[in-house]
Amino acid sequence: MLMKELLEYVAKSLVSSPEDVVVTQTETDASIVLNLHVAQGDMGKVIGKQGRIAKAIRAVVRAGSARENKRVIVDID
Repeated sequence: MLMKELLEYVAKSLVSSPEDVVVTQTETDASIVLNLHVAQGDMGKVIGKQGRIAKAIRAVVRAGSARENKRVIVDID
């Protein structure tokens, strides 16, 4: 649950419409998949130029999940 909250906090800090940020979590034995959905107008703010912000978000979530012993995947819708 901690990774979901971390991703939601970071995404809401970046976008213009924080009320439209939705994070869903799917967990299996070996991995956790986090799906991030933001408003259409905020996609550029979350992805960034050449995907740099998206890569940074994934790195932060991955670093935060070091204790989980599971692979964390962040999908941006």
